Amino acid sequence: MDSTNLDEMCDALDVELKKRGLSRRDALKLAGLGTASFMLNPTIATASTKAEASNAKAKIVIAGGGAAGCSVASYLAKNLSSPNITIIEPNPKGVSYQPGQTFIASGVWTLDDILADNKDFYPSEAKWIQDSITEFDPDNNKVKTAKNGDVAYDFLVVATGLQLNYDAIEGLTKEMIGKDGIGSIYFPEGSVKTWPLMQEFVQKAKNGGKKVEGVFTHPATPIKCGGAPKKIMYLTHARLEEAGARANAELTFYPSGGSMFGVKEYHEAIVKQFEERNMKWKYKHNLVGVDASKKIAIFDNHYLEKGKWDEDLGEFEMIPKVKKVEVPYDFLHVTPPMSAPKVVKDSPLSWKKGSAATGGWVELEKETLHHTRYKNVFALGDVAGIPMGKTGGSVRKQYSVLCQNLIAMMEGKQMSAKYDGYTVCPLITGLGTVALLEFNWTNRPAPSFPLDPSQERWIWWLLKVYALKPMYFYGMLKGRA
Repeated sequence: MDSTNLDEMCDALDVELKKRGLSRRDALKLAGLGTASFMLNPTIATASTKAEASNAKAKIVIAGGGAAGCSVASYLAKNLSSPNITIIEPNPKGVSYQPGQTFIASGVWTLDDILADNKDFYPSEAKWIQDSITEFDPDNNKVKTAKNGDVAYDFLVVATGLQLNYDAIEGLTKEMIGKDGIGSIYFPEGSVKTWPLMQEFVQKAKNGGKKVEGVFTHPATPIKCGGAPKKIMYLTHARLEEAGARANAELTFYPSGGSMFGVKEYHEAIVKQFEERNMKWKYKHNLVGVDASKKIAIFDNHYLEKGKWDEDLGEFEMIPKVKKVEVPYDFLHVTPPMSAPKVVKDSPLSWKKGSAATGGWVELEKETLHHTRYKNVFALGDVAGIPMGKTGGSVRKQYSVLCQNLIAMMEGKQMSAKYDGYTVCPLITGLGTVALLEFNWTNRPAPSFPLDPSQERWIWWLLKVYALKPMYFYGMLKGRA
């Protein structure tokens, strides 16, 4: 990914808009945005100058150099006059564009469309240690690494991302993705392997005969991008329609929870979209096993059974029950259970009580992104132990809040910046339509634009396909947006 892609994407956006009789300027006015802010042109994006930057000094270590860590480093480099920043990240392509993996799995993009090198986006003021953290020692203000020993800090920012636990599903390993009809978009190679499986599934449906079965899962843990398990289902539907084979395929969504979405308005909109597409769903089904040789997915179905009459409450007692359900599939998309990385989960930084403890997420004050027990520790992104917020759109709002509060602490001031829980899910509903689902901790729609966010629109498809990637690379990763 280099800067020339920005111009190419702008040109592609113009071509698509012209097909609909709109200029880019007119389309962006429709979306309620100015051209400059929409595309985040790096030549005019605002940034602090060194004259305006804080003179506070401290050694800052950022654990993790993906989207969250890189954005923090870039912001701090712009807003500290003498930045002392160290990023610890083992993956040389940690900044690659993860939201694009859904497009790879559905044949819209290729792997090269999302890959990028850390060195091209980390600020020059930051030191990059290409290594893995093996232990967090916040009581002694240091982390231990696999190859470089101890690294001390004055302030620590935890941005490690999360851990995919495919092996928590009996009979499944990460290495099995791409085989026996089992796909998954949650890592780059998995998305590459999922596209041929989708094509095979579509071709099998097109060949006729017995109706083919597509099964899509959503686990009982918090996950990154909660809309992604539905996005790949919508796109499978679209590819079947494109091939004239939709009537010979059954598509069923198996979420562990009892709704499509935590926001009522979005839940209702998605249910309507599913009904219009003849896509099925079965709530309270958590994938616990796979028999790949027989192509059977095994679920725990949680339900309530009527018990005895309770005289005091004036109602029947409802008894929680669980039964195993075996579901045959031709194409199975697995969304794996997720948790904090083991090194975080086992550290003093993770939640030690409450529901968040089970995932091992970093214990934080949700508005300041400041650790509740270690006053020189902050965290953001997927590893943050806060409600919701495991999306790139959330990171875009989180990193500036975190950095403002970190700089305030360095200056001996009170933290005043607050994160309101903003989360955005550009829900891909077809080849050409997206619903831009924005919300916050109120669990109500929080749209940024003067359009109904629950409605599918082609303008949001253009935003998703052509604009969000340059906004990510040349806006967020550069600390500009």
